[in-house]
Amino acid sequence: MQYPHPPRPPHPPHPGLVPGESDRALVARLRDTDGGHHAVALLLARHWRAAHDYAAICLAGSGSSAAMVATAAYHRVLRRLAGGAVGGALRPQLLVAVRDTVRAWAADDAACVVLPELRRPTGGRGLRAARSMTSEKRQLAAWAFQALPGAFQCLLWHTEVEGEPITVPAGLLAMDTDTATVTLERAREQFRASCLRAHRELAPTRECRFHNRLLEAPARRGGALLPDVRRHLGECRHCRHGAEQLGLCEDGLPLLLAESVLGWGARRYLGSRPARAASPAGPWAAGRVRGTPGGRHRTPPADTDEAGRRHRASVAVVVGLTSLVLLATALAVMDRTDDHTAPGPHATVSGRGLVVVPGTGLVVGPSAGG
Repeated sequence: MQYPHPPRPPHPPHPGLVPGESDRALVARLRDTDGGHHAVALLLARHWRAAHDYAAICLAGSGSSAAMVATAAYHRVLRRLAGGAVGGALRPQLLVAVRDTVRAWAADDAACVVLPELRRPTGGRGLRAARSMTSEKRQLAAWAFQALPGAFQCLLWHTEVEGEPITVPAGLLAMDTDTATVTLERAREQFRASCLRAHRELAPTRECRFHNRLLEAPARRGGALLPDVRRHLGECRHCRHGAEQLGLCEDGLPLLLAESVLGWGARRYLGSRPARAASPAGPWAAGRVRGTPGGRHRTPPADTDEAGRRHRASVAVVVGLTSLVLLATALAVMDRTDDHTAPGPHATVSGRGLVVVPGTGLVVGPSAGG
């Protein structure tokens, strides 16, 4: 499959203003000879910064290697979706691909030679050694999030985890703001219901299933658990973790979602989000109303720091343009791999130590620092 090389966008989109095509519509256009480059450029402009930020977290350092990881993740996800794969919200898919790319590269000796930062214990080496990307304490929420429709995933992720105003996911879904607001409330309710269903369906014993509904009501209304329920929680990890996750559905949804989907570096990713940093209540409370029942979502105030806004825009321009060049290179390399003309997975392709990373077709070279 041939991908067109994307053009360089003249400027990044203004925060909160997303072009009228949904992510889903753009993904559908990836196979178009005429419109594919336009789709890739818009998808990069929308999601590149988040992918790059999370790559830096997974590598425990920024620099050229983070851009390489983010590019490979984009290539992997867009190629899969262009091939007809069905997925949920695009942003979580890209972030998971970033994490998995770092983990896969850290397990490959050839990649570690040219990207030595993959050996950092707080980065690639730690990811490689981890038994599971999702903690036992977040298994139910992970199951519940994956069971949601893509539109629900998008609304929850961008308002809760990214801390963005409702206009952002509404634009990514090509949905008007009023409809998006109503749908967001439905998404919250369905996520909670899915967590409860996961607790019941994955329950190891009949007693766990009996306590299913007894866990939900106190978490929602703030009441105390019944004595026999407390006794059972003291003996059963499954129900204890379930009760905690149901409680976080009310007052800790951003962290719950980030930890259940990403696992590795979830707290650092939350702290890195620009919309959260701009919130007067601090990075952990952006998009939430403190002291209100259920901690319902609110739109964070507009950024009034003009200098900071200009700085972020200039950074986005540089990163966006660089990413387009990298992605075009990666797609071209994969096209050659598909034609069986590229070197093998560990082959050196020049005298400067360039190698093709296994499973990606991405050419990487000596690290420029991390």
